[in-house]
Amino acid sequence: METKLTLRLKKKVIEEAKKYANDHKTSLSKLIENYLSAITQESKSIKKISPLVQALSGLIHLSENENPKEKYQEHITEKYL
Repeated sequence: METKLTLRLKKKVIEEAKKYANDHKTSLSKLIENYLSAITQESKSIKKISPLVQALSGLIHLSENENPKEKYQEHITEKYL
């Protein structure tokens, strides 16, 4: 069932969104529907993380000033050299 929704947005945003929708051969309504569907599904998919992945997440703790990419490179260097 489809329901009408009224939104208040800046005119420039609407114009750009309409152009984007047109360039992608879709309607602005469908574009917004897809976006809202995607962001609401994200929160549901987070709950579907396997227990193993949950157990492994957060094992590496970095201080605020540490760069994760550099820390990973250090780890790989130590592991393989």
